[in-house]
Amino acid sequence: MSDPSDPPAGDRHEARSPRAPGTFRIGSIAGIDVLITSSWFIVALLIAVTFAPRIEAEQAGLGILKYVAGFVVAIVLYLSVLLHEASHAVVAKRLGYGVTSITLHFLGGMTEIDGQSRRPRHEFWIAVVGPLTSIAIGAAALGLWFVVPDGLVHLAIGYLAGANLLIGVLNLIPGLPLDGGRVLKSAVWGASGNQHRATVVAGWGGRLTALALLTWPLVMEPLFGVEPTLLDVVLVFILGLFLWTGATAAMAHARIRERLPALAARPLARRTLTVPSDLPLSEAVRQAQEAQAGSIVTVAPDGRPLGIVSEAAVTAMPEERRPWVPVSTVARAIEDGLTLPATVAGEDLVLAISRRPAEEYLLVEADGRIYGVLATADVDRAFRDNASR
Repeated sequence: MSDPSDPPAGDRHEARSPRAPGTFRIGSIAGIDVLITSSWFIVALLIAVTFAPRIEAEQAGLGILKYVAGFVVAIVLYLSVLLHEASHAVVAKRLGYGVTSITLHFLGGMTEIDGQSRRPRHEFWIAVVGPLTSIAIGAAALGLWFVVPDGLVHLAIGYLAGANLLIGVLNLIPGLPLDGGRVLKSAVWGASGNQHRATVVAGWGGRLTALALLTWPLVMEPLFGVEPTLLDVVLVFILGLFLWTGATAAMAHARIRERLPALAARPLARRTLTVPSDLPLSEAVRQAQEAQAGSIVTVAPDGRPLGIVSEAAVTAMPEERRPWVPVSTVARAIEDGLTLPATVAGEDLVLAISRRPAEEYLLVEADGRIYGVLATADVDRAFRDNASR
């Protein structure tokens, strides 16, 4: 579940995913990994080059140091973006959600949160705290700007104040993937009781925002007497495309999630045969065929499950070797994450599989009894069937 949000300040992703190539860990906040992508260096360089002439005008004769000062400004700005993202993460953790990481990238930041919000008020507070944090930083910097003497520090504080106030206000625009879109989503969700409909409404808000943004270069000259530059057009196009694709992805994910409640592990489970781990594979297969079982689980003498026999490994084993090979040879040990409650369904089922990818999972009842084996292939097939209806 990964819906980007908060450009240019930050966004939230609601699914755990492997670390992307070109992403580096630079530390942690409250036990949450802080990552940075290689694209960040591009935007930091752009900020340094753009800010250098203003530094030169403020204090001539710096030479190459003006670019170093510009790079420092970029770092300070992204530290405020980090605080924006950290506020999302801290509130999410306090509300009981797992937070995987915070990533700083070209367009700002991203907070990766496990799962979808369970209640409208959770969605509201996790979303709104980011823009409020940026506005608070901007207000504090603005207060400092009035008391700090003129100079480079005064210039940098003014830039930090303006950037954070702009980030905070823009992120309150009511359209996904912006934080304001999540605020709108929480309001529609609370009023209608339908989270998926609320996401679609907020997604349309994001699409309309993207279209409005694309008209900005056209109205700059008539309204403000400023002729748009090529950089203005390029930045507007990038941000507009980001908003449109983010809103469209959120709407598509909402439609998928609407079908998730029909996805349940229990009816998809394969009947399971339990056998001793030292039983010859050929005998285990014969017994499974006789019992019309679709899966085999090896157990200890006390009945404790030890491993799930891999269907692919059994198929790959030549039949002439099967009498001489113990069934444990083709069984995967039952590790953490491979045992699921038989009642797991919907988004919880998808999250459980995404956290611990495997071909088969052991389903157990509340009292610990084995119910059956769930094959990922069966889940994928059921999901495709539901999506096509």
